[in-house]
Amino acid sequence: MKKLIFTVTNDLCYDQRMARICGTLANEGYLVTLVGFRKKGSLPLSNVKYYQKRLYTFFRAGPGFYAESNIRLFFHLLFASADVYCCIDLDTIIPVWLAAVLRRKKRVIDAHEYFSQQKEVISRPAVHRKWKWIEKTFLPKFPRGYTVSESIAAAFSQTYGLHYDVIRNVPRLKPLPAFRKTSPPTILYQGAVNEARGLEFLVPAMKNIDAVLVICGDGNFMKQVKELVRVNNLEKKVFLKGNLVPDRLDLIAAEACMGLNLVENSGLNQYYSLANKFFDYIQAGLPQVTMNFPEYSKINKEFQVAVLINDLRQETIAGALNTLLNDEALYNSLRNNCIRAREVLNWQKEEKVLSAFYNALFEGEVN
Repeated sequence: MKKLIFTVTNDLCYDQRMARICGTLANEGYLVTLVGFRKKGSLPLSNVKYYQKRLYTFFRAGPGFYAESNIRLFFHLLFASADVYCCIDLDTIIPVWLAAVLRRKKRVIDAHEYFSQQKEVISRPAVHRKWKWIEKTFLPKFPRGYTVSESIAAAFSQTYGLHYDVIRNVPRLKPLPAFRKTSPPTILYQGAVNEARGLEFLVPAMKNIDAVLVICGDGNFMKQVKELVRVNNLEKKVFLKGNLVPDRLDLIAAEACMGLNLVENSGLNQYYSLANKFFDYIQAGLPQVTMNFPEYSKINKEFQVAVLINDLRQETIAGALNTLLNDEALYNSLRNNCIRAREVLNWQKEEKVLSAFYNALFEGEVN
């Protein structure tokens, strides 16, 4: 039985992409371990078919955390038996590369992001230089890998000559819950509450929208979001739920009438994005407002599930949301298209690409 180790810097509970990937490969007969880190307030790990391991760090964030987590991860991997070590993005690439080389094992990268092109990276020159150096130095040492969108895969190919597969962040197909209409209507934002997600424009825009906004997630922009809610007197219209486990998130989605996927055009990572939430809204049957960026535009041309916007001005966001709230014919059309699209854009179909990738790694070997 082939052993696979996946490495992340989160605490494992809320990473739905890794849960899907590890679950699929465990079902395929691989012995899978997902390694992450214990965070303040971490919930108990769920009961799954693969192994989960949390490492402890004294530092909880910032450069200290990344340095300590890389050191602890390296020593863990050095003594952990595996046939393949897989890093998730650049923040675990160095210990994975070093351990795989020393143990003479296969190595793979799963690029969730175009990491060096995130706004929070490129807006800080010293930080950008560090991550760009890591990318240029270590990414070419991973000839085998996959990423989340065709645009990011094309960028890696053009820059480094790497030909990565595309495995999108689509959710598992499951029964569509009955829509529970709320009054006033509920607009759902789920995912990371980070810079470049348009939240500084969205929150004030809610003053001109006859609905409530529920934000499910956490991140480096949460403090600013709380302040925006306060200064705009929106405590009765904007509700912050924090990180939620998938089952709880499904319940909230069942009460929402639409979703939001706002991305600032402030770096190639954002421009080439194909976010989890885009597909999660489709799976929940929710029309959404999202960006007129290449990946979203391409899918929307095929399925017509969203209203696309070109900028993040408050009036643009409010106008798009009010259109969906008030144009019943458009709303019903997009909702029906979501219900059809969810039969195509789901993990049961996407996991076949993942299985083929890992099976090809061991082609000719005895598993």
